Amino acid sequence: MDGINKRSRYHIDRPLLEEIVETDSKGRYSFNADGTKIRANQGHSIDVMIEMEHREPPEYLYHGTARRFYKSIMSQGLLPGSRQFVHLSPDYETAAKVGYRHSKPDRPVILKIHAGKMAADGYDFMISDNGVWQLKHVPPQYIELANEGDVKNNG
Repeated sequence: MDGINKRSRYHIDRPLLEEIVETDSKGRYSFNADGTKIRANQGHSIDVMIEMEHREPPEYLYHGTARRFYKSIMSQGLLPGSRQFVHLSPDYETAAKVGYRHSKPDRPVILKIHAGKMAADGYDFMISDNGVWQLKHVPPQYIELANEGDVKNNG
């Protein structure tokens, strides 16, 4: 905390860090095992080493996105873009929430990822402490539309 407090106009102390970790609705942060360090549970746009567990995924995972990306995804697959990894949700409902954040005011497109087949084909899946599945790329052959009625002819 000394480093943060030297460079910032805000004062950060242990109780404030604990409150941030406990109350962040997306579970973005956690403490290490002995509570001496805080870390991000998943990477975003900066290249940092994040400890994630390599694990066999469930048969299906989901990804929510904006309708405008659908055609590109179905030709190139899911790419991390400015992030380090593609983020996948464990269930349709979570993917829909993520998708709505990126597609307002339109309804999102929810993609069903054949994660079990990908793992069988040798793809490496990781899961962050807050339950977000991650990998470098999802090729289009493992992707299907989960909410087909919503795309109609707009895809």
